[in-house]
Amino acid sequence: MKTVWKTFALALSVAIAAPALAHGDSPAGTQPHGPVMSADQMYKAFGWDFDNTEIKTEKLADGFYVLFGLGGNIAVSVGTDGTLIVDDQFPQLMPKIKAALKEVGSDDVDFVINTHWHFDHADGNLTLGKDGSWIVSQANSRDKMLSNNIVNFGPFATEQKAYPQHALSDITFDTTMQFHINDQTIELLHVGPAHTAGDAAVLFRGVNAVHMGDVFNNSGYPFIDADNGGDLAGMIAFCQAVHDAIDDDTRVIPGHGPVADRAKLARYIEVLTIVQDRVQALIDDGKSLQEIMAARPTADFDTEFQANEMMLPSFLSRVYASLTRE
Repeated sequence: MKTVWKTFALALSVAIAAPALAHGDSPAGTQPHGPVMSADQMYKAFGWDFDNTEIKTEKLADGFYVLFGLGGNIAVSVGTDGTLIVDDQFPQLMPKIKAALKEVGSDDVDFVINTHWHFDHADGNLTLGKDGSWIVSQANSRDKMLSNNIVNFGPFATEQKAYPQHALSDITFDTTMQFHINDQTIELLHVGPAHTAGDAAVLFRGVNAVHMGDVFNNSGYPFIDADNGGDLAGMIAFCQAVHDAIDDDTRVIPGHGPVADRAKLARYIEVLTIVQDRVQALIDDGKSLQEIMAARPTADFDTEFQANEMMLPSFLSRVYASLTRE
């Protein structure tokens, strides 16, 4: 969420200044959070301009593309069998997304796979579901779509409303699933709790690519949705499982940021493992979250991960929440 982190300070100031939603009762095991923004407050605070957003297309292979806009990256497989996409951003962008799809030879979206249930990856379901696209997700993601949820970033939070029936997953899986479409095998893999409790990696074997959703972020430190089942150790394990299932030539599509490779994923695993060990050691020494932040356990990685003074409190608070959750 590079755009998110760049405007994090603005988001927080607007959330505090604007009438925030009541916190209400937090589910058992959740962590305290700052002001809760509605979707409209969040869009305004983050500076998301749907009208002026351009959808950019990168071709990775014949019949296989990545679309970049606002929200999660969209992978596209298009061919004689139809169109399958991974993630779908926002309904406000759907006319532009459909125009970009038409440019690469797609008239309709037959299948959309949600890597997880967060709004910036799955709100496009609101349009595509009505259009007749089949929606696919890991079973835990569909469960989250059924209810209102608070997505807790630490310093602030946002409300995500339950999806209507037409925007829910039509097809779910537990750990693995396969599609055979457009002359390639597409494998869906769920390893366990990671970014959320319902993440899916999507491996396109025919073109040697994988879409990892927000389990792999190539634009900064990741967001671990610890209040909704996310887990740092699980994120590391999930990334390692995908790393072991691909090769050095695989194109790795992150949830956010530019397309990467297996070496970049390996480095991501290495850094998250080091941060986990450092923060756990501080927790074992009885340090509070504030003391852990003051110790700067990520300092030697902050430039590499494009961190700023607002990203770090969120990242470390979610690491802390993950490691201290009972």
